[in-house]
Amino acid sequence: QEIGQANDTPDDVIFELFQETAFPNQPIGRPVLGSIELIREMPRDALTSYMGEHYIAGRMVVAAAGNLDHDQLVAEVEEAFSDIATGADTAQEPACYAGGDVRQNRDLEQVHLALGFEGVSFSDPDYFALSVMSTMLGGGMSSRLFQEVREELGLVYTIYSFTTSYLDGGLLGVYAGTGEDEAETVVPVICGILGGLAGTVSDDELKRAKAQIKAGILMSLESTASRCEQLARQILVFGRPLPPDEVSSQIDAVGRDAIDTIARRLLGRPPTFAALGPIARVQPFNEIVKRLG
Repeated sequence: QEIGQANDTPDDVIFELFQETAFPNQPIGRPVLGSIELIREMPRDALTSYMGEHYIAGRMVVAAAGNLDHDQLVAEVEEAFSDIATGADTAQEPACYAGGDVRQNRDLEQVHLALGFEGVSFSDPDYFALSVMSTMLGGGMSSRLFQEVREELGLVYTIYSFTTSYLDGGLLGVYAGTGEDEAETVVPVICGILGGLAGTVSDDELKRAKAQIKAGILMSLESTASRCEQLARQILVFGRPLPPDEVSSQIDAVGRDAIDTIARRLLGRPPTFAALGPIARVQPFNEIVKRLG
């Protein structure tokens, strides 16, 4: 039922298509929910053996935030997980970005588009520069994509950029929801904005993007659940909690040269393009590649 619900949600489907095309024939590119056939045929042993292999002490982090007693929490965790198997983390298949083109013609009200490139890992020196660049590119109402594509040209209802980082790679992308008549025009405009990014960053843009990211960090601290999730994620990724001041300092250190460097580095790589809906007027992939080149 959940797979059926997801298939009825175009803005879920487009990102599944995008991820699968960016990372084909490997775990990181496969749909999280799997397929209906796979779920129906999966035996109980497949689930229990998976849990026995992966749900072990060496792969677990317990995080907590709020009005708590540390010693009491530790005691309760020890009691609750006393029977869990020990063991170290298992090796993961490394991500291998490929890129490419995928399109599905569907009878929908909108054309859903995703255009992206290979990104960076959490440990990459350009990680924070990419975060600032993505925010400036399409991270809000003052971003280049929103202002030009939606406000000035009226080509889309929704448009934004996004970044996803992993331990061994990542993605940078742009999502747009547009009409069938506008689909022919919107992709070239997005390509032009992407291609014109390096060397054109203003001080005001940079300041706004940094302020927006830091405001998001501070606002997230107001949520106990968000604090808890951040702690767990940071320990899994970095091996320690990252103080907000340290993250803010990394963001403040990003200059225009760093933005130019990451823009040229990523936007020159092979693209990934996904389109869903009434796509007859969307440009061919080879033309998109030429515009980005």
